[in-house]
Amino acid sequence: MGALSLAGLTGGGVDWGRRAALTAHGAAATSMLMAKLYFYYASMNAGKSTVLLQSSFNYRERGMRTLLFTAALDNRSGVGVIASRIGLEAPATPFSAETDLGRIIAAGHAGADVAAGHAGADVVAGQAGAGIDCVLIDEAQFLTVDQVWQLARVCDDLGIPILCYGLRTDFLGALFPGSAALLAIADALHEIKSVCVCGRKAIMNLRIDAAGRAVAAGAQTEIGGNDRYVALCRRHFTAALAGQWLAPPLAAA
Repeated sequence: MGALSLAGLTGGGVDWGRRAALTAHGAAATSMLMAKLYFYYASMNAGKSTVLLQSSFNYRERGMRTLLFTAALDNRSGVGVIASRIGLEAPATPFSAETDLGRIIAAGHAGADVAAGHAGADVVAGQAGAGIDCVLIDEAQFLTVDQVWQLARVCDDLGIPILCYGLRTDFLGALFPGSAALLAIADALHEIKSVCVCGRKAIMNLRIDAAGRAVAAGAQTEIGGNDRYVALCRRHFTAALAGQWLAPPLAAA
Protein backbone atom coordinates (compact mmCIF):
# COMPACT_ATOMS: atom_id res chain seq x y z
CA MET A 1 0.00 0.00 0.00
CA GLY A 2 1.46 3.33 -1.01
CA ALA A 3 2.31 6.04 1.49
CA LEU A 4 -0.15 8.84 2.01
CA SER A 5 1.01 12.11 0.53
CA LEU A 6 0.63 15.52 2.09
CA ALA A 7 -1.57 16.40 -0.88
CA GLY A 8 -3.84 13.49 0.02
CA LEU A 9 -4.10 14.66 3.62
CA THR A 10 -4.81 18.24 2.66
CA GLY A 11 -7.33 17.47 -0.03
CA GLY A 12 -5.60 16.30 -3.16
CA GLY A 13 -7.14 19.02 -5.27
CA VAL A 14 -10.40 19.25 -3.31
CA ASP A 15 -11.48 22.82 -2.56
CA TRP A 16 -12.36 22.36 1.12
CA GLY A 17 -13.50 25.94 1.51
CA ARG A 18 -16.03 25.44 -1.26
CA ARG A 19 -17.06 22.09 0.22
CA ALA A 20 -17.62 23.71 3.64
CA ALA A 21 -19.71 26.42 2.02
CA LEU A 22 -21.77 23.83 0.17
CA THR A 23 -22.20 21.85 3.39
CA ALA A 24 -23.40 24.95 5.23
CA HIS A 25 -25.74 25.77 2.36
CA GLY A 26 -27.04 22.21 2.45
CA ALA A 27 -27.68 22.44 6.19
CA ALA A 28 -29.63 25.67 5.68
CA ALA A 29 -31.58 24.10 2.83
CA THR A 30 -32.33 21.07 5.01
CA SER A 31 -33.57 23.37 7.78
CA MET A 32 -35.95 25.05 5.33
CA LEU A 33 -37.18 21.69 4.10
CA MET A 34 -37.84 20.60 7.69
CA ALA A 35 -39.70 23.75 8.75
CA LYS A 36 -43.46 23.24 8.78
CA LEU A 37 -46.62 25.10 9.67
CA TYR A 38 -48.45 23.13 12.35
CA PHE A 39 -52.01 23.59 13.60
CA TYR A 40 -52.90 22.06 16.96
CA TYR A 41 -56.66 22.45 17.31
CA ALA A 42 -59.11 21.50 20.02
CA SER A 43 -62.23 22.49 21.88
CA MET A 44 -62.19 24.70 24.97
CA ASN A 45 -60.31 23.43 28.04
CA ALA A 46 -58.28 20.83 26.16
CA GLY A 47 -54.95 22.17 27.42
CA LYS A 48 -53.76 23.96 24.28
CA SER A 49 -51.89 26.68 26.16
CA THR A 50 -50.29 24.10 28.45
CA VAL A 51 -48.99 22.14 25.46
CA LEU A 52 -47.70 25.35 23.85
CA LEU A 53 -45.81 26.40 26.99
CA GLN A 54 -44.34 22.92 27.39
CA SER A 55 -43.18 22.95 23.76
CA SER A 56 -41.53 26.35 24.21
CA PHE A 57 -39.82 25.12 27.38
CA ASN A 58 -38.48 22.08 25.53
CA TYR A 59 -36.86 24.32 22.90
CA ARG A 60 -35.41 26.73 25.45
CA GLU A 61 -34.10 23.91 27.63
CA ARG A 62 -31.92 22.92 24.67
CA GLY A 63 -30.58 26.43 24.20
CA MET A 64 -32.92 27.36 21.35
CA ARG A 65 -34.86 30.60 20.99
CA THR A 66 -38.63 30.73 20.75
CA LEU A 67 -40.93 33.61 19.89
CA LEU A 68 -44.43 33.52 21.41
CA PHE A 69 -47.55 35.33 20.23
CA THR A 70 -51.06 35.55 21.66
CA ALA A 71 -54.22 37.45 20.74
CA ALA A 72 -54.30 40.98 22.16
CA LEU A 73 -58.05 40.81 22.70
CA ASP A 74 -57.73 37.92 25.19
CA ASN A 75 -56.62 39.85 28.27
CA ARG A 76 -58.01 37.55 30.97
CA SER A 77 -54.48 37.09 32.39
CA GLY A 78 -53.19 40.43 31.11
CA VAL A 79 -52.33 41.63 27.63
CA GLY A 80 -49.46 39.68 26.15
CA VAL A 81 -49.59 36.76 28.59
CA ILE A 82 -50.14 33.10 27.72
CA ALA A 83 -51.60 31.42 30.79
CA SER A 84 -52.79 27.85 31.28
CA ARG A 85 -55.47 26.61 33.63
CA ILE A 86 -52.87 24.65 35.63
CA GLY A 87 -50.89 27.77 36.54
CA LEU A 88 -48.20 27.96 33.85
CA GLU A 89 -47.69 31.27 32.07
CA ALA A 90 -45.21 33.14 29.90
CA PRO A 91 -44.95 36.60 28.30
CA ALA A 92 -45.85 36.80 24.63
CA THR A 93 -46.10 39.34 21.86
CA PRO A 94 -49.76 40.40 21.45
CA PHE A 95 -51.19 40.41 17.95
CA SER A 96 -54.28 42.00 16.43
CA ALA A 97 -55.75 41.84 12.95
CA GLU A 98 -53.40 44.67 11.88
CA THR A 99 -50.18 43.01 13.12
CA ASP A 100 -47.61 42.13 10.45
CA LEU A 101 -46.41 38.83 11.88
CA GLY A 102 -44.03 38.16 9.02
CA ARG A 103 -42.18 41.43 9.56
CA ILE A 104 -41.94 40.93 13.34
CA ILE A 105 -40.63 37.39 13.03
CA ALA A 106 -38.09 38.39 10.38
CA ALA A 107 -36.89 41.25 12.61
CA GLY A 108 -36.62 38.95 15.61
CA HIS A 109 -34.75 36.40 13.52
CA ALA A 110 -32.26 39.12 12.60
CA GLY A 111 -31.76 40.10 16.24
CA ALA A 112 -34.20 42.97 16.82
CA ASP A 113 -35.55 43.34 20.35
CA VAL A 114 -38.40 45.82 20.83
CA ALA A 115 -39.55 46.56 24.37
CA ALA A 116 -43.12 45.71 25.31
CA GLY A 117 -45.55 47.76 27.31
CA HIS A 118 -47.10 50.05 24.73
CA ALA A 119 -49.56 49.66 21.91
CA GLY A 120 -46.90 49.80 19.22
CA ALA A 121 -44.67 47.12 20.74
CA ASP A 122 -43.63 44.43 18.32
CA VAL A 123 -41.53 41.91 20.22
CA VAL A 124 -41.59 41.36 23.96
CA ALA A 125 -38.22 42.29 25.46
CA GLY A 126 -36.07 39.22 25.99
CA GLN A 127 -37.83 37.08 23.42
CA ALA A 128 -35.87 38.06 20.36
CA GLY A 129 -32.31 37.19 19.46
CA ALA A 130 -30.33 36.45 16.35
CA GLY A 131 -31.87 33.28 15.04
CA ILE A 132 -35.40 32.28 16.04
CA ASP A 133 -35.69 28.50 16.23
CA CYS A 134 -39.47 28.23 16.62
CA VAL A 135 -42.54 30.48 16.66
CA LEU A 136 -45.52 29.47 18.81
CA ILE A 137 -48.92 31.16 18.54
CA ASP A 138 -51.72 30.88 21.07
CA GLU A 139 -55.36 31.69 20.25
CA ALA A 140 -54.58 31.06 16.57
CA GLN A 141 -58.27 31.10 15.65
CA PHE A 142 -58.03 34.91 15.83
CA LEU A 143 -55.43 35.10 13.05
CA THR A 144 -56.55 36.65 9.79
CA VAL A 145 -56.24 34.71 6.55
CA ASP A 146 -53.44 37.04 5.46
CA GLN A 147 -51.56 36.42 8.72
CA VAL A 148 -51.77 32.66 8.19
CA TRP A 149 -50.15 33.13 4.78
CA GLN A 150 -47.49 35.33 6.40
CA LEU A 151 -46.68 32.43 8.73
CA ALA A 152 -46.53 30.01 5.81
CA ARG A 153 -44.00 32.28 4.08
CA VAL A 154 -41.89 32.39 7.25
CA CYS A 155 -41.69 28.59 7.13
CA ASP A 156 -40.89 28.51 3.43
CA ASP A 157 -38.50 31.47 3.20
CA LEU A 158 -36.81 31.58 6.63
CA GLY A 159 -36.96 27.90 7.52
CA ILE A 160 -38.58 28.53 10.93
CA PRO A 161 -41.20 26.06 12.18
CA ILE A 162 -44.50 27.66 13.23
CA LEU A 163 -46.70 25.99 15.87
CA CYS A 164 -50.27 27.36 16.05
CA TYR A 165 -52.70 26.43 18.82
CA GLY A 166 -56.36 27.33 18.76
CA LEU A 167 -60.02 26.49 18.50
CA ARG A 168 -61.37 24.95 15.33
CA THR A 169 -64.97 26.19 15.58
CA ASP A 170 -67.00 28.86 17.35
CA PHE A 171 -70.03 28.58 19.65
CA LEU A 172 -72.31 27.69 16.74
CA GLY A 173 -70.01 25.13 15.14
CA ALA A 174 -68.71 27.43 12.40
CA LEU A 175 -65.02 27.68 11.52
CA PHE A 176 -63.08 30.75 12.58
CA PRO A 177 -61.42 32.42 9.57
CA GLY A 178 -57.94 31.82 10.97
CA SER A 179 -58.70 28.19 11.75
CA ALA A 180 -60.19 27.65 8.30
CA ALA A 181 -57.02 29.02 6.68
CA LEU A 182 -54.79 26.85 8.88
CA LEU A 183 -56.85 23.75 8.12
CA ALA A 184 -56.46 24.57 4.43
CA ILE A 185 -52.71 25.22 4.17
CA ALA A 186 -50.94 23.90 7.29
CA ASP A 187 -48.41 21.14 6.67
CA ALA A 188 -49.52 19.17 9.73
CA LEU A 189 -52.81 19.04 11.64
CA HIS A 190 -53.00 17.66 15.18
CA GLU A 191 -56.08 17.36 17.39
CA ILE A 192 -55.67 17.88 21.14
CA LYS A 193 -58.47 15.89 22.68
CA SER A 194 -60.85 17.01 25.41
CA VAL A 195 -63.70 15.23 27.19
CA CYS A 196 -67.43 15.94 27.27
CA VAL A 197 -69.39 15.57 30.51
CA CYS A 198 -70.63 12.22 29.19
CA GLY A 199 -67.13 10.90 28.57
CA ARG A 200 -67.21 11.19 24.79
CA LYS A 201 -64.65 13.29 22.94
CA ALA A 202 -65.56 16.99 23.13
CA ILE A 203 -65.37 18.66 19.71
CA MET A 204 -67.86 21.55 20.12
CA ASN A 205 -67.77 24.80 22.12
CA LEU A 206 -71.08 25.77 23.68
CA ARG A 207 -71.61 29.35 24.84
CA ILE A 208 -73.81 29.51 27.93
CA ASP A 209 -75.51 32.13 30.05
CA ALA A 210 -75.36 32.44 33.85
CA ALA A 211 -78.02 29.73 34.23
CA GLY A 212 -76.17 27.23 32.03
CA ARG A 213 -78.53 27.67 29.07
CA ALA A 214 -77.15 27.59 25.54
CA VAL A 215 -76.62 30.90 23.76
CA ALA A 216 -77.56 30.53 20.10
CA ALA A 217 -76.93 34.06 18.78
CA GLY A 218 -74.32 36.75 19.11
CA ALA A 219 -70.90 37.85 17.92
CA GLN A 220 -68.52 35.10 16.87
CA THR A 221 -65.86 36.37 19.26
CA GLU A 222 -66.64 36.80 22.94
CA ILE A 223 -63.80 36.23 25.38
CA GLY A 224 -64.66 34.04 28.35
CA GLY A 225 -63.72 31.02 30.38
CA ASN A 226 -65.68 28.31 32.16
CA ASP A 227 -68.37 30.83 33.04
CA ARG A 228 -69.20 31.34 29.36
CA TYR A 229 -68.17 28.18 27.52
CA VAL A 230 -68.27 24.43 27.94
CA ALA A 231 -66.70 21.82 25.67
CA LEU A 232 -69.16 19.14 24.58
CA CYS A 233 -69.60 16.21 22.24
CA ARG A 234 -71.79 16.88 19.21
CA ARG A 235 -74.79 15.06 20.76
CA HIS A 236 -74.91 17.19 23.89
CA PHE A 237 -74.08 20.34 21.90
CA THR A 238 -77.10 19.93 19.63
CA ALA A 239 -79.32 18.97 22.58
CA ALA A 240 -78.27 22.11 24.44
CA LEU A 241 -78.97 24.35 21.44
CA ALA A 242 -82.42 22.75 21.16
CA GLY A 243 -83.09 23.62 24.81
CA GLN A 244 -83.14 19.97 25.88
CA TRP A 245 -80.08 20.05 28.13
CA LEU A 246 -78.43 22.42 30.64
CA ALA A 247 -74.66 22.58 31.06
CA PRO A 248 -73.66 21.52 34.58
CA PRO A 249 -70.92 23.50 36.34
CA LEU A 250 -67.40 22.12 35.99
CA ALA A 251 -66.09 20.32 39.07
CA ALA A 252 -63.19 21.93 40.89
CA ALA A 253 -59.83 20.37 40.10
